[in-house]
Amino acid sequence: MDRPCDLLIIGGGINGAAIARDAAGRGLSVCLVEQGDIAGATSSASSKMIHGGLRYLEHYEFRLVAEALAEREVMLKIAPHLARPLAIVMPHVKRQRPAWMIRLGLLLYDNLGRLRHDAPRTTLPASSTVDLRRAPFAGLLHAVHGKGFVYSDVIDDDARLTLATARSAAGLGAVIRTRTRCLAAHRDGTCWRIQLEHHGQRSEAAARAVVNAAGPWVSAVLAACLPQRQPPQHGSHRPAVQLIKGSHIVVPRLYAGDHGWLLQNDDHRVVFVLPFEEDYSLIGTTEIKLERSDADTVAALDAPPTASAGEIDYLCRAVGRFFRQAPQPADVVWSYAGLRPLFDDGHGDPAAVTRDYTFLLDAPPDAAPLLSIFGGKLTTHRRLAEAALTRLAPWFPDMGRAWTASQALPGGEFADFTQLLAELRRSYPALPAGLLQQLARRHGSLTAAVLGTTCGPDELGRDFGGGLFEREVAWFVTHEWAQDADDVLWRRSKAGLRMRPAERAAFAAWFAERYPAPGLEAKE
Repeated sequence: MDRPCDLLIIGGGINGAAIARDAAGRGLSVCLVEQGDIAGATSSASSKMIHGGLRYLEHYEFRLVAEALAEREVMLKIAPHLARPLAIVMPHVKRQRPAWMIRLGLLLYDNLGRLRHDAPRTTLPASSTVDLRRAPFAGLLHAVHGKGFVYSDVIDDDARLTLATARSAAGLGAVIRTRTRCLAAHRDGTCWRIQLEHHGQRSEAAARAVVNAAGPWVSAVLAACLPQRQPPQHGSHRPAVQLIKGSHIVVPRLYAGDHGWLLQNDDHRVVFVLPFEEDYSLIGTTEIKLERSDADTVAALDAPPTASAGEIDYLCRAVGRFFRQAPQPADVVWSYAGLRPLFDDGHGDPAAVTRDYTFLLDAPPDAAPLLSIFGGKLTTHRRLAEAALTRLAPWFPDMGRAWTASQALPGGEFADFTQLLAELRRSYPALPAGLLQQLARRHGSLTAAVLGTTCGPDELGRDFGGGLFEREVAWFVTHEWAQDADDVLWRRSKAGLRMRPAERAAFAAWFAERYPAPGLEAKE
């Protein structure tokens, strides 16, 4: 058994990665274990947005919205290759919400984030009213939708944001162990002893504190692996996760322009239509409350959720209520689903369940602490990490201060994306401009490190299709913990979208032959 680390984190989603990064940067020794891939579950199945959540204002979630709005500016600053401004257009539906209510909500949305004492300078444009009968919107919607509103949010690459956060943690000394499952854990005085399994090999780790950031599996980990001696908070009942299934579909691009759409469906839910990977539109999301036991949830690792035919039809019909040319289920080129691990606050309506996070701290006297995380959203992961370390501060009095708001993530060390792209084109004139843009969006200022001294396409290695070459795959394996084909095609890139089924199958066969053994820890 190795020397005990300060903090062992269970879960390699965005929250676990953010806590690992923050803690490592404050001087703590950190080990993160993830039973699958980094961002392999919920953190790669979002709507790909960093947003305040306009509809949360209707549920009076003012603190959450204010925190989330401020985080948009932080992400634009520290990950400019992965996050970029997005104008969102919302057609007005008179029978659902009066115009004055929407204007008031947008006024709050524009200003809530600025009211925080620690809020960064606002760079996103304020909301406004638009005429949907004029360019660039004319002809897209049914004639009844003539008036609308436009407001600002941020679009992002959720999986790569999680990977960049984990890579930052690793660069600061954190040990990242993927495909490593926590089997059991028990306290040994002021230390935790944790039983781990990696590709059938068992080992033991020790830590002064444990963070349970297992997302949808947080209750299962708490019950099966981390038995508690003290009764939990909130009376005699253990806080629980309410699993909400959210599905998305991807179709060929439905409209020109870089803006997104927020559509108010007739069931009082909202559906987003967003630009995605240049040539596509992303549509989502559904909200279906799942009733599952902990055992079923753990088993779901081997059977991840998928978008049902009913959900796909629902999303197509929702868009068809507004767009003249509605997508059909046959148009769907990709779909995905995730389980959102929301804190169970007793609401029966999935749309009304809070997106805020809740901590359960189990800390008997003179014993090692266990912090479990319930709920949360992609947008507020960095602030969640700060709050988690504040809860653990009594056990680590020499821990440094919060720092992550001002330090760029790997690949984010540049000021202007257009300038970065121009520099890459000058350095690699023989490479297609479209390929350089794809690489720059994935790797930012690290693109030159990925390409090395490449002079032309022939030096990139095998061309798998979809803009994916052997050189970049080697980077994914060596630096980003990729261990199977799906890690590469759907999380570290979206090359799978542009590849034919035969190309995806050929790549999977090549990858299994080229990298047959479990990958080593990523090197910095």
